[in-house]
Order: sequence, then structure tokens, then C-alpha cells
Amino acid sequence: MPDVEQLSQNFENVQRRIMQACEKANRPVESVQLLAVSKTKPIDAVNAIAKLGQTDFGENYLQESLQKITERPDLTWHFIGPIQSNKTKSIAENFAWVHSIDRLKIAERLSRQRPKELPPLHVLLEVNIDNEASKSGFHPDEAQNICEKVLALPNLELRGLMAIPQATDNVEKQHHAFAQMHQLLEHLQKKFPNAQLDTLSMGMSGDLEAAIAEGATIVRIGTDIFGARNYS
Repeated sequence: MPDVEQLSQNFENVQRRIMQACEKANRPVESVQLLAVSKTKPIDAVNAIAKLGQTDFGENYLQESLQKITERPDLTWHFIGPIQSNKTKSIAENFAWVHSIDRLKIAERLSRQRPKELPPLHVLLEVNIDNEASKSGFHPDEAQNICEKVLALPNLELRGLMAIPQATDNVEKQHHAFAQMHQLLEHLQKKFPNAQLDTLSMGMSGDLEAAIAEGATIVRIGTDIFGARNYS
């Protein structure tokens, strides 16, 4: 069983950090959404955090997440991990958001496989903002062309961008990467004024303050809420 008291304290601490970061950035606290990243964590831990008012949860591993979704279909589930082609159908059928569109083919499959009775699937383009060889995602120079193509797909609603910048304790470098993401989103908003491009999913446990300062609208927090992950 999860330590509910510890989870509650962790959740409050994260909310406080978000509030303080918003105050420092002169942003209303409601302009930043907390996505609780529950990958590898049991449904009991999800239930404990949901009881505190959290509604949005992020998952990386499809089989594990489908079990949780079956138990808690009332929550809003975001897929935030790498997507293989053979997983798109289940993702299209079960999630409300997908943050990790890193190839046009994946967007096309999700669009085709999204059940017609469900509302459009909210999607984000993953941007490899630091051009790291080990990471997936579009190069920033590709974003406009891909954005145009994804906006034309039925059954999807392109909402913006997601990034996982290079991990660093250097606050200046954190700000630089997140500022580049913000500039890229603003560029796309000007190019596609009729699209609802209002979302920047960036910032995790170690850099949420810098992300919020540079315009993040969703911060993805796992470890600082649920504790260290168990990958066994």
C-alpha cells in the first residue's frame, strides 16, 4: 500500500512550488496545469492523488496504463511516452491527450484509429529542442511543416508542443531551452492563427520553475509526487 500521508505531503509541496513559480513569473496559477506522471506506480497511488483533487495523469507504458484506465475511466489520461506503430490503435481508443507525436506517420495512424464517437484526440508535437542524437522528436526547423500537416488531419486537435530538454542543473541552460520552445510556439501561433495552439508541455521535477518562467502550460511531475520509480 502506498504511504498516503507521504503522497499527500509530496503533492502539496509540488503545488506550492507551482504557485510560487507562477507568482514569480507574474502568471495566474490556473495558467499552469499539473500532470501527475504515474508510470510504474500502482493504481492505489493514483487513487490517493486523485482524492486530493488531481484529475490528469500521465503514462508512458501502454499495457500498464490500460489497466489503470479501466479502473479509473473518470480521470483524464495523457500518453507521454514513445509510440510504436503497433500501439497507436489502443492509444487512440483510450487516451484524451498524446504529448509525444514525433513522426507524421504516428499522427496519421492516431487520426485514422480514433473512434468517431469520441471527441478529437488532443495532441502535441514533440520537439527535440537541444538536437540530442539520443532523443526522438522533430527538429525545430521541421515544426511548421509538420504542424500544417497535423492540423489537416481529422479526429485530432493539435494543441501545441512538448519537449524534454537536456537534463541539467544549470538554471540558465534550463531557461534557454524553454525560452526557445516558447518562441517556437509563438511563431506557430502567428502562422496558424485559427488553430488552438495554446499548450506548452515542458518542465519536470528538476526544472519546473524555469519551465513556468518561460511559459509552460503543463508541467509533468512524477518523482516529486510519487517518489522514485520502480523499473523492475
